[in-house]
Amino acid sequence: MDGQLARPWLKQYPKEIPQKIKYEEKPLQAYLEDAAKDTPTKVALHFMGKEMTFAEVHESALRFANGLKKLGVQKGDRVAIMLANTPQSVIAYYGALFTGAVVVQTNPLYVERELEHQMIDSGAKVMICLDLVYPRVANVIKKTELEHVIVTGIKDYLPFPKNLIYPFIQKKNTGIKVDITYNAKTHSFASFLKENEPKEIKVDVNPSEDLALLQYTGGTTGVAKGVMLTHYNLVANTTQALRWMHQINHGNEVILCALPFFHVYGMTVGMNFSIMDRSKMVIMPRFDTTQTLKAIAKQKVTIFPGAPTMYIGLINDPKVNNYDLSSVNVCISGSAPLPVEVQQRFETITGGKLSEGFGLTEASPVTHFNLMWGKRPSGSIGLPWPDTDAIVLNSDTGEQAEPGEIGELVIRGPQVMKGYWNRPEETKATFQDGWLLTGDMGYMDEEGYFYIVDRKKDMIIAGGFNIYPREVEEVLYEHEAIQEAVVIGVPDPYRGETVKAFVVLKEGKELSEKDLNEYCRKNLSAYKSPKQFEFRTELPKTMIGKVLRRALVDEEKAKREQEKEAQVQSS
Repeated sequence: MDGQLARPWLKQYPKEIPQKIKYEEKPLQAYLEDAAKDTPTKVALHFMGKEMTFAEVHESALRFANGLKKLGVQKGDRVAIMLANTPQSVIAYYGALFTGAVVVQTNPLYVERELEHQMIDSGAKVMICLDLVYPRVANVIKKTELEHVIVTGIKDYLPFPKNLIYPFIQKKNTGIKVDITYNAKTHSFASFLKENEPKEIKVDVNPSEDLALLQYTGGTTGVAKGVMLTHYNLVANTTQALRWMHQINHGNEVILCALPFFHVYGMTVGMNFSIMDRSKMVIMPRFDTTQTLKAIAKQKVTIFPGAPTMYIGLINDPKVNNYDLSSVNVCISGSAPLPVEVQQRFETITGGKLSEGFGLTEASPVTHFNLMWGKRPSGSIGLPWPDTDAIVLNSDTGEQAEPGEIGELVIRGPQVMKGYWNRPEETKATFQDGWLLTGDMGYMDEEGYFYIVDRKKDMIIAGGFNIYPREVEEVLYEHEAIQEAVVIGVPDPYRGETVKAFVVLKEGKELSEKDLNEYCRKNLSAYKSPKQFEFRTELPKTMIGKVLRRALVDEEKAKREQEKEAQVQSS
C-alpha cells in the first residue's frame, strides 16, 4: 500500500503547518518538569477560585510520586485514577508517571462490575479515588490486586460549590459524608502530600517502548480492552495538536478543560496540551452550561475543546447573550459528529473558530482534523495530521479505494497504539501490514478530505461517550424476567444518540418499564442505561435465529420519517 500513497491532503496544508515533525524522545512528565523549571511562577491551573503555578503542580506531583514509591510502586506498575477533573487528577496523573508507573484512567461513573473488570484486567496496584466513590472501590478490592487506595474529597480544595463535583457522581448524594477508615492500605490524599518530600525520582524511561497509559475502550465486541499507549504516542499526538493550531498564542492561552481527563480526548487536547504548551488550564469537574459561560467570560478562555452536546447546550442557553464570549479563539470538537448549524451558530456568537476532528482511543486519540483557518468542507472530519497516513480500503477487494469510493478507514502514525493489553490475538486482528483498522466506513475526496459515512458496527455515541450494545444487552439478559433483548441507538436532539432497548419477557413473567429502568441504572453507568424501552412479543430474526438489529434500526428510521410527514401535513 505504501507505493500507492499520493497523500493529496498535504497540498491543503497552509505553510505554517509542517508536513513532518521531529518529536522529542522524552517521557510525558518531562514537560511538567521543564515548565516548572523555566516558568515556575506561571499559573498552570485554575480551579474554582484557586490557582496553582507550574512549580506548585510539579512539587505536588513529586510529593505524590515519592508517596507512591513508599507504597512500593515501581516502574511498570499500574496506578488507577478514578477522579473527576480536579487539581488532584492532574497531580496524581503526573505523579504516577514520575515513578515510571502506567496510569489507568477509570471513569468515576463506573458501577462495581465495570470497575472490577478493569482492575482485574489491568492488575492495578494502587487506586486514587474521590471519597464518594470509595464504597464502590472498597467493595471490589478483595477481588482485585489493589493493595492501596488514596482517597480525596472536596475538602482538599476549597472554596468552590459542593454541588459541582458530587452531582457528577450521583446527584442525590450532594453533600453526603462518607465514613472512611484511614490505615496502612487506605490513605488521605491531603496527608499523603504533606508526609512526603518533593524529591526528584530517577527512572529510566524508553519513550517509544514504555507505556504511559492503559486507556480502556469497549471496542466493537463490547469487551473492555486496555489500549497500550506509550509516552511517545502521547507526546506525538499532543505535539501534532500544538502544531495544527498554528495561529494560537503559544504559552499564553487559557484552555477550558470541561472534557473529562479520564477520557483520552480530554486528557490529550486538554490536560497534556496545556502542560506541554505551558498555558493555563481552567478545570471544570463536570460540564454545566451556566458555570461554563461564567468561566469563559471571567477567565477569558481562548481554547475550548469539547463535544457537540456541550456546544449545543451553550448556544441554546437562554442567557447566553448575557456573557462576553469574545475571548474564544479555537474550539476543538470531537467524540461525535458536529452538526453544521451548531458550528455556524457557535462561531457567530463567539467570533471564534469551531472545527471538527476524528480519532479513536487506539490513536491517542486524534488522527484527522479540519483546518481552523482554511477550507472546512461540510460534513468532513478533515485532513490527516502531520506524519499520519490514512487510506480507505475497498471492502470487497481489500485494495486501496479510489477517491469517493466508500470502504474501511485505516491509519498509521506515531500516535497509534502499541496494542491491546494482554490480548495479542486481538492486537494482531486490528492491524494489517502495520495499518490500524478503524472499523469505520468512509471515503476520501480528490483533495484529501475524509468523510465518515457509518460508524463502527452497532456502536452508539451518546453525548460523546461510546456505548456498546452488547454490554447493555448482557446486563438485560441477566434479569430473570427477560427472555430476549436487543439495544440500538436512536436520534436524540441533545446527546446525538440515546439508547433504546427492545425486550421480550419470559412467558408468565411481568416487568414494568419503571422497574426495568431502575434495574439498568443499578447495573450500568447512567450514560449507558437505556432511556427508551419497548416491550415486544418477538424480535425480527434471520433464518438461523440471529436477531436482526438493523431491521429495528430501519423500523425506527421509518417511524421518524412518518412522524415528520404527519407533522408537515398537519401544518
